[in-house]
Amino acid sequence: MKSAVETLNPTRVKLTVEVPFEELKPSLDAAYATIGSQIQVPGFRKGKVPSRIIDQRVGRGAVLQEAVNEALPQFYGQAVEENKVRPIGQPEVDVTEVPAKDGDDLKFTVEVDVRPEVTLPDYAGITVEVDEAKASEEDVQERLTSLQERFGTLKGVERTVETGDFVSVDLDAKIGDEEIDAVKGVSYEVGSENMLDGLDDALVGMAAGDTKTFTAPLAGGDREGEDSEVTVTVQSVKVRELPALDDDFAQLASEFDTLEELRADLTKQAERAKKFEQGVQARDKVLEQLLETVEIPVPDGIVEAEVNAHLEGEDRLEDAEHRAEVDTNTRKALRAQFLLDAIAEKEEVKVEQPELIEYLVMSAQQYGMDPNQFAQAIDQQGQIPAMVAEVARRKALAAVLERATVVDTAGQVIDLNEVTATDVASQLFEGDHEGHDHEGHDHEGHDHA
Repeated sequence: MKSAVETLNPTRVKLTVEVPFEELKPSLDAAYATIGSQIQVPGFRKGKVPSRIIDQRVGRGAVLQEAVNEALPQFYGQAVEENKVRPIGQPEVDVTEVPAKDGDDLKFTVEVDVRPEVTLPDYAGITVEVDEAKASEEDVQERLTSLQERFGTLKGVERTVETGDFVSVDLDAKIGDEEIDAVKGVSYEVGSENMLDGLDDALVGMAAGDTKTFTAPLAGGDREGEDSEVTVTVQSVKVRELPALDDDFAQLASEFDTLEELRADLTKQAERAKKFEQGVQARDKVLEQLLETVEIPVPDGIVEAEVNAHLEGEDRLEDAEHRAEVDTNTRKALRAQFLLDAIAEKEEVKVEQPELIEYLVMSAQQYGMDPNQFAQAIDQQGQIPAMVAEVARRKALAAVLERATVVDTAGQVIDLNEVTATDVASQLFEGDHEGHDHEGHDHEGHDHA
């Protein structure tokens, strides 16, 4: 087999492949055998039909199509390896010549997006500035109040509902005459805004026994988003009473004997949280600085496919403004992936099995799945290599963080080892940056969701 590569642009190439008949013949023989086992010809046993008879009955073109379809992934993969091409996305194959008779060559071309070449800067000299890790009195008080609320008690009151109250309510949602859902005795904190749109406004001013109807979009189910008439009935109104802040509370809520000791511990907790925030700031700024320094082209085809998939999932394909926003975010996420992949290669990052297992367990928790079931699902989808790539990217970013100089706004050099760079980097692809590997060599294409 002979192959050549032509660079169409920094993220797309064209492979030209010529396969001698002798190399295609095993696939051609297999195609004859497959088709021969599927047809009945009088005078011949099933599976023993000569190739010339098959050509007469179904046509050589059908046999060639079967053979070429079976052989293309193998020859495409060989061409990729020979030319050191790193494809991503779905290849576009064009068969230019088929062996019309024995002895003729098979010729085809493939256009495919490829990973861009990334020239890395000297990231050992990066310096970024972060906020000071000072815990304010408000930070400590917030933690103390949160602890108080955990040990608070609810007490019934004889008055109308106010924001911050806890109520027990009955809810009934209808669209027209059809009852969509009904629940009784639901506990709800007024003002939390985590149930139905308009519920908080409806509840304020109501008293136990009162009923009110308002319009709200359904928050779930088959008719999610449709406006419904919601009837709410208040069963009870309660307020949360917080325990007094004294030594008795410290003994109740912690291992400390005095409130002073508890405050000191909460102050340390707040300071640790601030240090972690410093690490996150440093991570974001280091990555941003690298992305500003390095020119990384992104394949338009991959971007368009991912943007369309995202918008289709949200049923917002026609939202031009949102499309532009998703396009920008997708390009930035892909540039970050390509950058960190290049760093992982330069640093010769290796992913050990315990690291992969830890990542799988963490991901399973995010999806609310059993880790074993999650791992099996990922394996069946062929996404284990993508998971390995994600762990490698996190380790690559950690390697950069360890070499970067981090100073706070007061000019003090920050040691990120107090909050390990790996822990900070592990948050990189969560949320909007949850990543996927885009590389692959099989002809059938890949998942780029």
